[in-house]
Amino acid sequence: MYGRQISEVVEPADNVATALRDVDAGETVTVAVGDEERTIEMIDDVGFGHKLAIEDIADGETITKYGKSIGNATEDIPAGTFVHVHNVESNYGRGDLAGDEEVEAISE
Repeated sequence: MYGRQISEVVEPADNVATALRDVDAGETVTVAVGDEERTIEMIDDVGFGHKLAIEDIADGETITKYGKSIGNATEDIPAGTFVHVHNVESNYGRGDLAGDEEVEAISE
């Protein structure tokens, strides 16, 4: 649906938003950023609860969500792109890459 709002950005400095519904590539969506709205042409499908870039993010740039750094871009990420472990190095580590011993230590 053209221009339908899919997310509200919590902090105006954020460069990603969380999808409040599934969003399809090619769809034009509107994101509330403070008192403004941004219209974004989606490049990728983004599932409910996942992040999307609301502006172009350069390789190495900080990813900001809820006013906090959550990681750094590992490649250029155009607005409308799915933002996840394939293009972000998280500040919080990758649990899916932890060895069995590390996982066991955490769960003890």
